[in-house]
Amino acid sequence: MTLALLLLLACALDRLVGDPRWCLHPVQVMGLAIAALQRLAEAWAGDSPWRLRLGGLLLTLAVVGASGMAGWGLELLAWHAPALGTPLLVLGLASALAGGSLGRAVRAVLQALPDLSQARERLAWIVGRQVSRLPREEILRAAAETAAENAVDGLFAPLFWMSVGAVMHQLDPRLPGPLALAWGFKAASTLDSMLGYRRGRLRWLGTAGARLDDLLTWLPARLVALTLPLAAGHPGRTRRLFLAALRDGAADASPNAGVSEAAFAHAAGVRLGGANRYPEGVRVKPIVGAAGRPPDVPGVERILVLGDRLELLWLLALLPGLGTLEWLSGR
Repeated sequence: MTLALLLLLACALDRLVGDPRWCLHPVQVMGLAIAALQRLAEAWAGDSPWRLRLGGLLLTLAVVGASGMAGWGLELLAWHAPALGTPLLVLGLASALAGGSLGRAVRAVLQALPDLSQARERLAWIVGRQVSRLPREEILRAAAETAAENAVDGLFAPLFWMSVGAVMHQLDPRLPGPLALAWGFKAASTLDSMLGYRRGRLRWLGTAGARLDDLLTWLPARLVALTLPLAAGHPGRTRRLFLAALRDGAADASPNAGVSEAAFAHAAGVRLGGANRYPEGVRVKPIVGAAGRPPDVPGVERILVLGDRLELLWLLALLPGLGTLEWLSGR
């Protein structure tokens, strides 16, 4: 089975099925490993900043390396025992993508409205901010920001690295392929989500994972900002919308989340940003897409539809290229 077809099947499976709750997800395994290694690192390092930084670096190398090697092992199984390995490889690739799950989770919040209590309960599954007292307007803003920010982390960045791995394998079959790179990225992303906080010991322990995640997400976030105007049907405004996303996103503490949110805000005509309450206190996110309307149900839906269209656009550009590369390489 060609790599182009494998990627297409993985994207279709992600959209149709998503992440089943009845089975252990690879990201959950990564999370369990990170938690166990965190306890070991903190027991060894105590409150020493340099030891915590070293422990965080070793933890990052271990988790990302093991995740990449596990993906590579499934690839080798698929190449040498296709009947057994190919279905597992497709499942593994689909597990690295979260476009379907993100869309269903955000739409579940929208469907719960106007029942604020149920909408808050569903929102709490997908955001880190406190939701217990959020009014309708803030629920919609949280849903819109989650859809815009997580589109890169959950879908386009792993799809990008999957594509890089596919090209690498086409050029040299001895190199790691799409699943190795996709799972390596997911490990870095999980490290950032669990340890990438500037408080307590995590200020030092989580540095390596957070920096690696920033590095691996930097290019995919900007490719999303560059190509999103095409998915929105505004090819003539590509340069202006791209520069606007970079300008607005630069004010965010994250080098990538702000760009992602700003790109979707400008493309969908929705204003995002403002004060968010977290367990550790209030954080104020910069306003992006200031000329847009406050998020409403149609606005959140536009963001989700733009993500769907952009994934299709990326696949239409990627899959023929992979097929041509495979034909040229004679495999």
